[in-house]
This record gives sequence, C-alpha cells and structure tokens, in this order.
Amino acid sequence: MISVQNLSFQYAAGNAIQFPDFTVTRGEHCLLLGESGSGKTTLLHLLGGLLRHYSGSLKIEDTELAQLSEASLDRFRGQNIGFIFQRNHLINALTVEKNLMMAPYLAGLKIESERITEVLSGLGLAEKRKSRVTQLSHGQAQRVAIARAVLNKPSIIFADEPTSALDDKNCERVIHLLMDVANQHQSTLLVATHDQRLKDKISNQVRLSSL
Repeated sequence: MISVQNLSFQYAAGNAIQFPDFTVTRGEHCLLLGESGSGKTTLLHLLGGLLRHYSGSLKIEDTELAQLSEASLDRFRGQNIGFIFQRNHLINALTVEKNLMMAPYLAGLKIESERITEVLSGLGLAEKRKSRVTQLSHGQAQRVAIARAVLNKPSIIFADEPTSALDDKNCERVIHLLMDVANQHQSTLLVATHDQRLKDKISNQVRLSSL
C-alpha cells in the first residue's frame, strides 16, 4: 500500500531531510510522529505527490510516484488519496455541496449526488449541504474537509496535524471520526502529528528524528 525506502528530500535552501524506511498495509492506521520541524508535513506532501524530485523510493499501491507525469499524478492522487490539511482549504464562496463536488470533478470522476448525501449524513452535516462555508463553525468546516477527503472513497487518507489546535474533547472526537471513516471505507489512515494525546489511540507508529 505505502512503501518508503531510502527516501530523502532537499529544499532549495537547507540540508536534505532523511526519512526512515517503513511500510503501511491496506486498511492499517498509522501515526507519523515527530516534533515540529521534523519533516512530517514534508513527508505527507511527498506521499501525496504534492512535492516531487525526491531521492529513493516512494510507492503507493505499487506505483512509484516519481515515474508518473504531472497529469497522471493528478489523476492518481484524485482517485486514490484523500488529504486533510492543517488548514481546510475550503472555498468560502461556495456551498458545502459545491465544495464536495470539486473532489470528483478534479479527479475526472462522475459526480454522484447520492454519494454526497451519504458522506454528509455520516458526518452529521446533512442539514448543512446548501450552507456556505462562512456559515459553518470551525468544527463543522473541519468535518466538511474530512467529507471532501473521503468522498471519492480513497484507498489512503492523509491527515496533517488534525488535532493540534483542539481541546481534549474535540481531539477525541476528531481522531475517532477519522478512524471510523477509514474503517468504513477500508482505507489506510496515516496521521502526522506531534500531539501526544494520539499515541494511545493508534499503536502503529513511525517516528521522525528532529532536523
């Protein structure tokens, strides 16, 4: 499912970041641990194909990402990967429904109204379907971002620091929501975090060294 071997990446300014070798199998939940600045977000962006020109091997579904063209990578990412960023990147001018419709549209997939209904209902957002993003609470917007990430039934879900700014109650709610959604769709879940509260929630863990 996910295989990282001898992976390193270097920004234009700075030393190369070396990542540990690891694999994550289909349907497995895994924490990517490390202090701020250890390269967690960089690794997620590499795994999601948002950063390129790495050294080593990085395979998703037995596909070496470096071998894909930009167009092929866009399609591959849209059809296989759901990404939950630290910021939700929702389009404020659009409704919740229109934001979700962007996911299959950009992946070249058919837009299915029934699927949008299913996902929104599962996340307790059915009544917010026609609401604009600016009308949502922070927690509701976060759930919309999760809905968008899982709408295409991705085989992999990446979540970047989804609980770092949350109190204990909402931290518990969000991590269980992510795990439940991943289980529902038999998706692999990889959560990058420095939040110590999550270590007891997911036992499979990969630790990055501080740079």
